[in-house]
Amino acid sequence: MAGDQPVNFVEYPDREVQAMDLADRLMSELNMALHQSDEVTLAVAGGTTPGPVFDLLCDADIDWARITVMPTDERWVPEDHERSNARLIRERLLKGRAEKASYLSLYVDGGTPEDALPALCDTVAARLPLSVVMLGMGGDMHTASLFPGTPGLPEALTTEAPLAVMRPESQPEPRISLSAKALAGAMNCHLMITGADKRAALDRAQGLPPEDAPVRAILNGTTIHWAE
Repeated sequence: MAGDQPVNFVEYPDREVQAMDLADRLMSELNMALHQSDEVTLAVAGGTTPGPVFDLLCDADIDWARITVMPTDERWVPEDHERSNARLIRERLLKGRAEKASYLSLYVDGGTPEDALPALCDTVAARLPLSVVMLGMGGDMHTASLFPGTPGLPEALTTEAPLAVMRPESQPEPRISLSAKALAGAMNCHLMITGADKRAALDRAQGLPPEDAPVRAILNGTTIHWAE
C-alpha cells in the first residue's frame, strides 16, 4: 500500500507534459486495478489544478462502467453550486468515455455533514482500499480538506473511519473529507502541484508534523508531480 513505499518526486518541463503524463499513469493504474478486481474506485481532488488531467483522462480507453469516481473531499453545498467539487468532476471528467462511470457523492441534501457522516462512512468503507487517488495541495500545506489548525483535524489524522467532517474557519462552508488513513492506504496515490510557491510549501511540509502540515500525513508512498 501507499504508506509502505518511499516518496517519488517527478518534475516536468511544463504543465502540459505534467497533465499528459499523469493522465497516462492514472489510466494505466486503473486498467491494472480492473484486471485485479471487478470494481475499482478513483478518488480525485476538486479545484482548478486537476482540470487538464480530467480533460485527457475522460477519453481514456478504460472500462469506465466498472469504475466509481468520488471526490477526495466535498464542500457542503449542492452539486450544482459553483464551489462544488462534484460540479467540476462532472463537467470535466465524467464525460466522453468516462460518462459510463458511477459517481459517489459526499454531499447529501438536507441536514448537516455530521448527520450524513455515518452512512457516508459505511458507503466509502466498503470501497477501501481506494484503487487510485489524485490529490492537490494548498499553499498552507492542506490536502483534501485537511486544513492546518482546523477543529477536527486531530481526529481526521488519526481516525479509523474513512471520512471526517472539517469546518475550516478560513472557508465559507463545512466540508467532508477522506481521512488521512483512507488516503494513505490507497493502492496508488498521486499529488499534483504547480508553481514555485507550492514546491516551497511541500519542502516545508516534509520537516513538519501532520498537525501543522496535513499533507505530510500522505507523503509516504505518494508520487508527487510538479511543474512550474
